Amino acid sequence: MADVVLTAGDVPGYVAGRPTLRGLVDADTLTVTEVGDGNLNLVFICVDAAGRRVVLKQALPYVRLVGPEWPMTELRAAREASALTVHGALSEHVCRLLDFDEEHNVLVLEDLSDHEVFRTRLNAGGAHDGIVERLSEYVADVAFGTSFLKLTEEEFRLRAAAAANPELCAISEALVFTEPFLGAERNSVRPSVAPLLAALQADAAWVAAALEMKRAFLTQQEMLVHGDLHTGSVFVRGSGDGVSVKAFDSEFACYAPIGFDLGMLWANLVFAGMRAAVLGDDARADALFGSVETSWRVFAARFAAHWPERRDPAGYPDVFLDGWLTAILRDCFGFAGCEAARRTVGLAKVSDVETLDDAPYTAAASAMLRLSRTLLVGRAALGAEDVAGLCRKALGAAG
Repeated sequence: MADVVLTAGDVPGYVAGRPTLRGLVDADTLTVTEVGDGNLNLVFICVDAAGRRVVLKQALPYVRLVGPEWPMTELRAAREASALTVHGALSEHVCRLLDFDEEHNVLVLEDLSDHEVFRTRLNAGGAHDGIVERLSEYVADVAFGTSFLKLTEEEFRLRAAAAANPELCAISEALVFTEPFLGAERNSVRPSVAPLLAALQADAAWVAAALEMKRAFLTQQEMLVHGDLHTGSVFVRGSGDGVSVKAFDSEFACYAPIGFDLGMLWANLVFAGMRAAVLGDDARADALFGSVETSWRVFAARFAAHWPERRDPAGYPDVFLDGWLTAILRDCFGFAGCEAARRTVGLAKVSDVETLDDAPYTAAASAMLRLSRTLLVGRAALGAEDVAGLCRKALGAAG
């Protein structure tokens, strides 16, 4: 456990005491601002008189969203530092790690204050062109680069073991795969949606499908996933060809199915689309619903482009690729279905829906729950091109 929990007033002295940081910013002229909007950690933005900037992120010994009554290992900081290093070597679309203080569980990150959180932009009706494509390339690059195709089988197993993240995975196992489907005190929806939720929780097919995805998450190691890739864990600047996209907050990283990160991302894009739809912007909604198909097309093409780089072409012939991509797509739908439910029902909800007035909230939340069932139960028969129509069908059923 770290012996020091930093405050904004402590940060200049902390910076002065670390040679690496002294080379990045001037501790004597430092202005420090705490941005306490995260669920788990302390985050400080540091700016010196010359305008040089860094971000300090310190892991607390508990879940900040809940408080000290939910203890949490500080080792997550080391795991995040490792994931950032691995992902950053494979993709440019990752927040850069500048330093890591293992003793005090502090990560020093590039400052992205000139960017905005992707969810914030989407909620405000901002542009999203080019962003989904870059994120899909990021997942493909990391998926291939951390897989058994690129690594030797022995190295793959050793890396997977080293990336074990049981405490953070336990949060995902509870909040993503269990509580929304089996019920929990931490669940909540507004009264207008409660009857639909009760009906779904009594639906054996929906529950069983979610638990199948939990089994896959627990047992299927394919890549070093980000582990929490949603629109709130991505910084963006600009749009189109000039867009800058940076994934951050990868402390949930572990080896898991390739479809996990994409599924999480897809569900959150659909949440943004549902928000647009119930607020009357049909063109924007359709574009966001259609971004799932775009994401899959870009991911599959990028992953296939890496195929010639595989370490053992004779051991993994071309015929293997098509079958694997089919399995990945099926997993994407299942994980998206779980995320659609948990962000509607569970502890960590999304502002896309929660900030809506009651009538649009009811329409959006109901549609997400109906879509969750369709994606989970029907995942084996779906194509990426089906998603936009399924979103519209779920909205229609929601009234």
